[in-house]
Amino acid sequence: MAVAPDPSHGAVSRHRRRRLDVRVVPHRRRSAFRLRDWRMRTKLGAVLVVPSIAFLVLAGAQTGALVSQAGQLGEFADQVGVGREITALIHELQRERDQTAGELAALASAPGGQLEPGQALPALEPVYPVADRAINQFRVAAEPLARGEASWRISYDRVDEALKRLPEVRAAVPAAGLTPNPVLSEYDRVIEVLLVLLAEPSPGTDRADLTDAVLRYVEFAQVKEVNSKIRGHLYAAARAGRYEPTDLVALTDLRAQQLTGLADFRLSATDRQIERYNSAAGNPNFVAAVRMEETTFASGDRIATVLKPTTWWTISQQRQDLLRQVEAGAVADAVDLAESRSGEQLRRTLLTAGGVLAVLLAALFTSIAIGRSVASSLRMLRSQALRVAQIELPETLERLRTGDPVAAEFEVPPADVRSMDEIGEVAEAFVAVHRSAVTVALEQAVMRRHVNAMFVNLARRSQVLVERQLELLDELEQDEGDPDQLENLFKLDHLAARMRRNDDSLLVLAGTEATRRWNRPVLLSTVMLAAVAEIEQYQRIRHNVADELYIVGHAVADLVHLLAELLENASSFSRPDTVVRIDAASQRDGSVLVEIVDEGLGMSPTALEQANEVLAVPPAADVSASERMGLFVVSHLAARQGVRVRLRPTDSGGLLATVWLPANLLASAPASEPMDGRGRRMLTVVAGAVAGTNGTHPPAGGRPGGGVPGEAAQARRTVRRETPTRAEDVLGQASDGGPEPGSTWWARQGRSGSAALSATPHAPLPTGNAPPAVPVTGGIKPSGLPIRVPMAQLPVKSEPVRPRIPVQREEPDPEQVAGTLSRYYSGVRRAEAEDTIVMPMAPAGARSEEEQY
Repeated sequence: MAVAPDPSHGAVSRHRRRRLDVRVVPHRRRSAFRLRDWRMRTKLGAVLVVPSIAFLVLAGAQTGALVSQAGQLGEFADQVGVGREITALIHELQRERDQTAGELAALASAPGGQLEPGQALPALEPVYPVADRAINQFRVAAEPLARGEASWRISYDRVDEALKRLPEVRAAVPAAGLTPNPVLSEYDRVIEVLLVLLAEPSPGTDRADLTDAVLRYVEFAQVKEVNSKIRGHLYAAARAGRYEPTDLVALTDLRAQQLTGLADFRLSATDRQIERYNSAAGNPNFVAAVRMEETTFASGDRIATVLKPTTWWTISQQRQDLLRQVEAGAVADAVDLAESRSGEQLRRTLLTAGGVLAVLLAALFTSIAIGRSVASSLRMLRSQALRVAQIELPETLERLRTGDPVAAEFEVPPADVRSMDEIGEVAEAFVAVHRSAVTVALEQAVMRRHVNAMFVNLARRSQVLVERQLELLDELEQDEGDPDQLENLFKLDHLAARMRRNDDSLLVLAGTEATRRWNRPVLLSTVMLAAVAEIEQYQRIRHNVADELYIVGHAVADLVHLLAELLENASSFSRPDTVVRIDAASQRDGSVLVEIVDEGLGMSPTALEQANEVLAVPPAADVSASERMGLFVVSHLAARQGVRVRLRPTDSGGLLATVWLPANLLASAPASEPMDGRGRRMLTVVAGAVAGTNGTHPPAGGRPGGGVPGEAAQARRTVRRETPTRAEDVLGQASDGGPEPGSTWWARQGRSGSAALSATPHAPLPTGNAPPAVPVTGGIKPSGLPIRVPMAQLPVKSEPVRPRIPVQREEPDPEQVAGTLSRYYSGVRRAEAEDTIVMPMAPAGARSEEEQY
């Protein structure tokens, strides 16, 4: 094993390395001017301080606030700019409303009072296209802003809805001669929502000059709206030729609003705007309209004059146009001021952003230079760690697991990171950890190899002893005539077979192939019978195979062992008055599904999940393997043959074990199939004996089918066979009475039972359901005794067992039973762990162990 460190490569020094004292030896001197040699504290401080300074500069300049203000002012300037289209549209709608009021008044005073539906007023036809053009210009200017500020968007939606209703209002004009108010109210509503939208632009609370600019043109627009309503009322009275009682009241209220609005405008307007208004008010047309309007005032004995419609409309329209010029000037002033403030804010924002960008670039370059040094070292350390964790260390462990750890040599490469900072030290420490892990893994591999070898040796020695015990039992069973004594020998025989299976389980956990093998394909039903023969409560097993399925020979031993462990568990943890069913059926993909169902205590969901995890991934053998050896053995056997085993609860409270056999474990029927009549009868006899379904009594002297000289002796000494034949008997008899050449199931030589079966010719087995009247023998021994033919006295077919009626009793709680067993095993382990001193005393005259070996 070559794992010695090399100090020249920055590894751990040999003379400084202790078991709990590992120091890193620098491979060169540290330089304060080399960036990669800086301490991690310095690097992190630089990485944190530089961005912090940049952040302080950025926060001090308030770039984010400036950008937000620039955007807000830009949006405000756009909204104020839309004021031009809004005021133009209001001007055209005021003209359309006032002229519609006069036409409706004239229509009401005319005979009939209204026109036919669909008949338009000729005087209004030239007005509609002008208003429609103003609506289109408004939409083009305002729609891009409809996705901006929420309040402006809501006001725009109201205007849009009112404008969509305008065609309906126009269509209702001819029929509204006697009731003009609804139509005029719709016009008022449209103009009102436009005035609300005109007042929506808001630059914020810290922009009072911009807010006043918006307020001034909104106030003047309201003055212009009041003036328009006065014009409409006077024009309607002129067309009707009279004043309605409500007209004088409305005119008085409107004149008061006009005076109030003008006063407010003069208070908030700039000098330039006041000059514009004074210039418009001094226009002769404006003065003539005012004088003509004054004649309509009723005061004292003077009655309000009814004006001439054409003259009043012409001169009032000229005054309205003069007010429109003043209004347009106020809007233009607000637009210029908003654009000026927005431009200033944008320039300030750009300058601040440029300064912040310069600082950020400087900080970025510095951070990149430092970060690249840290990132490069970390990247190299990460690459080394991943290479060790995913490639080098697993390959080393695999070599230790599969090869000879004593003869293997392992080298640990030096660290990839060459810096003198903390990352370099971590890399060196990681190399030391890697070296320690390889050393520990090597020690564990050697220990595991020794333990496995010890298990294998003990299992082999135990197997030899068990095989000798089985041979001795065969000889005793062959010569025993007492039925009671023979029954006890049968029980010993079965216990010895179970001990042999335990030895096979130890070999499986140690990772060694089983000693019993079979080379030719075997029926799956025969494999099941062989597995049933390996357990104690074989009488309770009921098996069923839907098809004639053959298992490849190399997997027969493992499948017999696997099924035997599952059947043993199912029969041990279920009531003795219940049966255990094992069924098998082929699947569409060529695989086979085997199901083992019991009616036992079941398992809790947690225990069931843990058991399925063990079955899915075979764990390494540890202390828990001795407590649940069957589960561990099934897991290892399944992984060896590619079989999937899973446990799940049944509706009756028991467990269902599903065993999925892949298609590669199935084989076609061997060339010697089908069996002859004698082979089929022998397999049927084996099935009857294993399933325990017959009720006949074999002759005394051995297993079923044995005989003794004379029919009288046979009548006096009979005993029922309560243990099945062994697995090798089942497989040997299923293959027509003899093993295949090369198979090693027949390890014992000179065995009487099934071994003799392959060496001595058999008499033909009788058919039918009753035992033969004359005992069937396989010849005469040199001593004069007849040679028994195993199970020859049993009937070929067995009658089905009547189902037992289970005794009604309260089922124990699985959790409580598991807890009781857990506490029991914990007590046993504590007792085993106690330090006890045993002083063996050899009997007098006995030799010590040193003298015996």
